[in-house]
Amino acid sequence: MIPRYASQEMSELFTDEARMGLWMEIELLALEGLAATGAVPDAYALAARERAPAITPDFVKAVEERERTTNHDLAAFLDILQDAIGPPEGAWIHFGLTSSDIVDTAQCLTLTRAVDLLLGASSHLVGVLQDRAIGLANTPMAGRTHGIHAEPTTFGAKLALWCLQADRDRKRLKNARDNIAVGKMSGAVGTYSNVDPAVEDYVCRSLGLVPTPATQVVARDRHAELLWACASASASVESFATEVRHLQRTEVAEVEEPFSSGQKGSSAMPHKRNPVVSERLCGLARVVRGYLSAGLENVALWHERDISHSSAERIVLPDALQLTYYLLDTMASIIEGMKVHADRMLKNLEGSGGLMFSQPVLLALVRAGMSRDSAYRIVQRDAHSALETGRTLRETLEGDADVPLGPDVLADAFSLDLALRNVNHVIDAARSIER
Repeated sequence: MIPRYASQEMSELFTDEARMGLWMEIELLALEGLAATGAVPDAYALAARERAPAITPDFVKAVEERERTTNHDLAAFLDILQDAIGPPEGAWIHFGLTSSDIVDTAQCLTLTRAVDLLLGASSHLVGVLQDRAIGLANTPMAGRTHGIHAEPTTFGAKLALWCLQADRDRKRLKNARDNIAVGKMSGAVGTYSNVDPAVEDYVCRSLGLVPTPATQVVARDRHAELLWACASASASVESFATEVRHLQRTEVAEVEEPFSSGQKGSSAMPHKRNPVVSERLCGLARVVRGYLSAGLENVALWHERDISHSSAERIVLPDALQLTYYLLDTMASIIEGMKVHADRMLKNLEGSGGLMFSQPVLLALVRAGMSRDSAYRIVQRDAHSALETGRTLRETLEGDADVPLGPDVLADAFSLDLALRNVNHVIDAARSIER
């Protein structure tokens, strides 16, 4: 992950020091677990922990140097760790275990902690959307389908629907966290042939993980589910950002993402205030979706395991989690700080000359006894005529002898208040979400 999109708190979870620190803690816990079963003296576990080295850049460098010989990162780590602890205790490090016992358990713990950060960012986005939806509940605007004016809505209702979607993403992340918060210490093919299951239970419970049956590796459907949750949350952010981009177009001018003091929108044109952050989020969401493909490919491993997943995961898991955090956090900043031009929203809504009220007119004609198709054809004809002549739809309808509707009925059909009388049903759904 390039630093441009990485937060310090998330990045620190994926450093070499953090990874090897977890490896060492798991090895020490496994030795304590062995001692708890009576396989080794308690004093061995105590001495190993007392003499365990600090995981410093120099330690990492020593492991990297050793790996040039072993061509195996965990084996190189064990050589350095066992030398640092010394005999006889060091010889019992990694007793009865296989590399994936350590690597997969540590990775699952790292991913669990990373998802906790994602859940915090997700909850913040939900809260920001909830607040702005409630605050803008009665700000009318044109609803659009296919990019064309459809019927009136409110900007608060739009944000309320985003809030509900963001909350669903949060639930998906929570489910993914539950399924990735596991560990295994069951040996080479998962049969506990050389290690007591009690060791696995001790290690996992100490780390806050759930012991899980496995082959040599933790099943990769769990990791794929996590990547799907990240991809889903990122897709939601992309949909929100795309709408901001559309609404910020000069011809629409209803919303603007935050534009800071001193910021430049263009190197050539000083007047420009471009939705560059929203555009950035759309681009990064594509990257996260791409990582999901690799995660799904990693599910099918040979027999009890192969290592084809490992190289891909070194890239896709840290990057996907860090990018998802950036997407969620940045989208919340956009929502929180964006300018909403309510006057422009109302002007755009009124600019279609009442065409957005064609359905209430249609329904009024049906209530007056006309067949639906006949009513549809009359309103369609008058709407197209209004569009071509520049007259309002109401004026056109009032001059049409085929329209048997009185002034009061037409007034109700063209009432913005009546069109939006139930919009708070959408707002209330977002209001009910727990922060």
